[in-house]
Amino acid sequence: MLDIRLIREKPDFVRSRLATRGSGEEQKIDEVLAVDAERRKLETALQQFNADRKRLSKEVGVARSRGDDCAEVEERVRKIGDEIAELVRQTAAAEEQQRDLLLNIPNLPHPGAPVGKTAAENPVVRTWGEKPRFSGPVLDHIALGAKLQLFDTERATKLSGSGFICFTGAGARLERALIQFMLDLHSREHGYLEVSPPFLVRRDCMIGTTQLPKFEEDMYGFEDGAMFLAPTAEVPVTNLHREEILAASELPKKYVAYTPCFRREAGSAGRETRGIIRVHQFDKVELVRITRPEDSYAEHEALTADAERVLQSLGLHYRVIELCTGDVGFGSAKTYDLEVWSPGQNTYLEVSSCSNFEDFQARRMNLRFKEAEGKNRFPHTLNGSGTALPRLFAALVEAYQQADGSVRVPEKLQAYFGAKEIR
Repeated sequence: MLDIRLIREKPDFVRSRLATRGSGEEQKIDEVLAVDAERRKLETALQQFNADRKRLSKEVGVARSRGDDCAEVEERVRKIGDEIAELVRQTAAAEEQQRDLLLNIPNLPHPGAPVGKTAAENPVVRTWGEKPRFSGPVLDHIALGAKLQLFDTERATKLSGSGFICFTGAGARLERALIQFMLDLHSREHGYLEVSPPFLVRRDCMIGTTQLPKFEEDMYGFEDGAMFLAPTAEVPVTNLHREEILAASELPKKYVAYTPCFRREAGSAGRETRGIIRVHQFDKVELVRITRPEDSYAEHEALTADAERVLQSLGLHYRVIELCTGDVGFGSAKTYDLEVWSPGQNTYLEVSSCSNFEDFQARRMNLRFKEAEGKNRFPHTLNGSGTALPRLFAALVEAYQQADGSVRVPEKLQAYFGAKEIR
């Protein structure tokens, strides 16, 4: 969440940065300031009443020691106690109201982020590799999946409803090979610590990484919203250190994790639903970094490069785009998306979103680190898919399809898959 001191001291700056998102959140700042002023007024009154009660209580003690009548002063102490109880209730309510408001205000886009309203205004930062060329007809992953029996969406629908996949045979082996390849790449060559977290997370964790309260309709929750299926490994992994104070010497922390991800996609009506591009359960290898604030943008570039390495190792053409202010995620200050080329659909597919949240998530999680001189600060948190499936799966089989109907397995993946081709 945003620092209330920043809103209090630089309200016009906050409004102007929020306005670049184009969704009207800057209009909430006046309400936040009004609640903040009322909360501080109540706190001041509470401090004064506590001081008065302390002073009068001492007077009662002195009077009793002398044998004097102190009934009148005792009555004043009792009335002040009642006033304090009411002020405590009002202060708690104001604090809760202020927190609720702050939880629903997005992060400020980085000052250097491109200003725009929609994804159509996201600039391309760079591209890598060449689009594959084919001598004959190009099949999409749906046709290839049916021909080579890589997955079965009809039986998955019978099991779980629409929007689910059942990988089969070589398809299941390819999915597993991709996950193992990415985990090994990031843990052995990029220096990330591999973790295997729970797939169920508490509500506080979802709030900490900004999935809640904003996107609750997209999440699979149960126990009256107390627990959720993880929508991404970002949630359990970033929350590993919630409510902790780390030593500065521990930073940066670098984690990699595989989890299945569960999303209702309630807000995705009308978007691509054919094949395995947009589903309710999918696999993903996630990268998380926790860094000192002054290092976070260099770390952001490094994290993005680590995600790009996956696509480069697999020989897949891709582009990197930077999200404009109107398209950047709720909690992110700056985001790069990696989009791999899908020959069968003649378009790019997003397989990674690499974001710097600055201290936005850390404040929600109360995650801090202690400087050498003893001062506690909020670190910056970053994450990115390294990468997500099954879009990578779809792009790979489309890019490596052969004229005879087979699919060639990239060299880096062959040892994991156990063969050079799929027939």
